[in-house]
Amino acid sequence: MSDRGYRPPRALSALREHLRESFWFAPTLTLICAVVLWLVASAIDEQIVAHLQDEQAYDEIKDLVSIAEDTKTIVTTVSSAMMTFIGVVFSISLVAVQMASGQLTPRVVRIFVRSRISKLTLSVFLATFVFSLLVLSSYESTVNPRRVVSVPFLQSVLTAGLVGLSLLLFIAYVSATLRLMQVGPVVDRITRDSFHVLRRMPVGGPREGALPARSGQILYEGRAGVLRDVNVARLVRAARKQGVVLRLIPRLGDFVVPGTPVLAVHGGAAPPRRALRYTVFVGVERTLHQDLAFGLRQLSDIALRALSSAVNDPTTAVQCLDRIVQFLAAVAKLPLGVVHHRDRKDVVRLVQDVPGWADLVDLGFEEIRRCATDSPQVTRRLLAGIDDLVLLAGPERQHPLVRHRELLVQAVRRAAPDAAEREFALLPDRQGIG
Repeated sequence: MSDRGYRPPRALSALREHLRESFWFAPTLTLICAVVLWLVASAIDEQIVAHLQDEQAYDEIKDLVSIAEDTKTIVTTVSSAMMTFIGVVFSISLVAVQMASGQLTPRVVRIFVRSRISKLTLSVFLATFVFSLLVLSSYESTVNPRRVVSVPFLQSVLTAGLVGLSLLLFIAYVSATLRLMQVGPVVDRITRDSFHVLRRMPVGGPREGALPARSGQILYEGRAGVLRDVNVARLVRAARKQGVVLRLIPRLGDFVVPGTPVLAVHGGAAPPRRALRYTVFVGVERTLHQDLAFGLRQLSDIALRALSSAVNDPTTAVQCLDRIVQFLAAVAKLPLGVVHHRDRKDVVRLVQDVPGWADLVDLGFEEIRRCATDSPQVTRRLLAGIDDLVLLAGPERQHPLVRHRELLVQAVRRAAPDAAEREFALLPDRQGIG
């Protein structure tokens, strides 16, 4: 099928995604900005003093020196206390991350790492610390208005502004961190990220006829890891110049090792290696950048952790099922399967496998269904979700849903010998036990 409405990822999308998952880029950039801001403010302070000296306004210079001396104590306090404040705040944050990872799933740590408010708070804290140190170096020993070169007046005002901004960000950061320690906001964030991926992904569909004869393959070269990103635009351009069709062999989220086939070539010679550089990116773990199924994987992991005997929290599993049903309902009518990426002449140049409807249903329900037989709250919610999806999905997509429903009914009947218990556990309920 045609994907003309789809805009392939930009060339720097993988780099941008890598920087979003790093915790060093934003603070480093902010520190550079803090140094630049101090240089500009210091130059302005020097120009102010020079202008007042030219006008022989020595009384005004004395007033500025007096104000700067009064604010010196504040700047000194800020510079000495800020690093301690940073250490305490982010030590608490590490504890919060550890708790969320243990109670939910280690995969949710990426939410904390990618959190904009966390990076912004750390960046402003560090910038305030560095800026206050630089301001302290601007104070002069002389107070003679005729000999003074610079009075850090504007610098002191900016330091006070940074302190105020730090306090506001601290309040926002604590609020955001507390929300991410709750199950509801975490599963909501995962779901929103999954829908964001869905909006950016091209739709799939059944394979459009037969591909040209397979004429070669490209082996993966590089470190082993999880396939995270594919530069679709670059692959399409390389295939167009070579006059061939490329087929991506592994799916996004698959683990690839060096020497294994990563691209199949159909209809001609393989493009040169230099044309395929920076087209396939791997990492140590999956990401939601282009991986449509990773959101369901996270929700399923949280539900499985909640259903374990060590945690025994079926309500959390029900919350995850709510979001799984929401996501499956959104893709119930969408064409899934093989994606055909075309060039500007509407010629298929890249074929990519994406999870089909049955794959997504199995990912969302299979493991939860196996662990839910002893929890009536979960079985009732699961049955209600399946029944809702059966109504939304077309006749051709009802088979995997019906299969999961039958298997769940059989498992509950084996686990609950009493007829009344079976009847209660097999009563669909959107709240589980509402």
